[in-house]
Amino acid sequence: MQLAKNQPEYKTAVIGGGAAGIVAAISCKRSGNPVVLCEKTSQIGKKILASGNGRCNLLNEDFDSKYYNQAARKLVTGIYSQFGKAQILSFFKGLGLGTFSKEGRIFPVTNQASSVLKVLEMELKKLSVAVEYGFKCMAVNTSKTVFNVVSESRKTIVSRNVILTGGGKSYPSYGSDGSIYEIARQLGHTIVEPVPSVVPLIVKDKLCYTLQGQRISARAKSQVNGKVGQEVEGELLFTKYGLSGTCILDVSEDISIAINREHKTNVHVVVDLVPFMSREQLKSELDNRKKLKFPVEDRLVGILPNKIAVALKDLFLDGNNDVAVENLKNQRFPVAGTRGWNEAEFTSGGVKVDEINPKTLESKLHNGLYFAGEVLDVNGKRGGYNLGWAWASGYIAGQTMPAG
Repeated sequence: MQLAKNQPEYKTAVIGGGAAGIVAAISCKRSGNPVVLCEKTSQIGKKILASGNGRCNLLNEDFDSKYYNQAARKLVTGIYSQFGKAQILSFFKGLGLGTFSKEGRIFPVTNQASSVLKVLEMELKKLSVAVEYGFKCMAVNTSKTVFNVVSESRKTIVSRNVILTGGGKSYPSYGSDGSIYEIARQLGHTIVEPVPSVVPLIVKDKLCYTLQGQRISARAKSQVNGKVGQEVEGELLFTKYGLSGTCILDVSEDISIAINREHKTNVHVVVDLVPFMSREQLKSELDNRKKLKFPVEDRLVGILPNKIAVALKDLFLDGNNDVAVENLKNQRFPVAGTRGWNEAEFTSGGVKVDEINPKTLESKLHNGLYFAGEVLDVNGKRGGYNLGWAWASGYIAGQTMPAG
């Protein structure tokens, strides 16, 4: 293929100006390769600014592949063995960013995501990395020697390598609308159907509507066709559409996959509404309150918020505290669905990892084609694991191709 007339030739074109893309461009340029960073919106790093509620949870102290989906763990292990927690912290320290750790989560010392984006932008400028804004990639055409990267406006960038880092589908207003999956599919890659992850659940239960706005500490676990997932403790938030809060978000991936990808219907979230008391302690307390003739609407006062105590009064109408304890410690809510991409923190799904070289992140189908970040079927838990993957995979994808 002949180079398009008057078109610049780059060693590498990075498609997507998010966390993985920015670091990939920096890594690539540091290796001595002319690189262009292509971003569909007018600003790079929009999701960085929104991460961690504006604080940017950079990564986690316990940085291990076990916190990722099963299919991705071999790939994650391969990348972290080359560029793990120590290397990521060193990278940001070299950019002038201080960090601190709180409850295992690592943040910038400023507590501002804008500080993270600023040091990255400064490094791009220092390295004179070319950035194309408003470049919505519509196709990546291949030949034996080069890639032609074509935008919606038909602008073409010619490069010898391409790194696809266009993100997942969560928060599409920030630019990650999933369009990069179609580019990967056009290049022959298999896409594991993306579904929302770390997302509130739709539960059609009058209790949720009645208690909307109420927050309590609880434990939750998924239950799909009778199979129970790992139990997680955290905040539970009742909403008019169902359930949210950290414990719900942390168990939502299995539920979302079951409902949105596998189309299963026997799906529940099981909640312990009183996690700070054992069954025996709760039974003893309820028996004592029954003996003291507490009104049924007051049986849970002091254990749960007053509004919840009233809403659950029917548990005590038949006088059987064993049944009440079972309901309080094992409340099953049928899940009708999940909220959408605008409320999902992450994406579960993406380019199948078996088609990617676990050491270099190069495609096994096309020499010179690389992937990094959330475009791959790599999904970590909350707590800095997804951003950590973005930094590490971006750096390795940009570093592994030879200079020249």
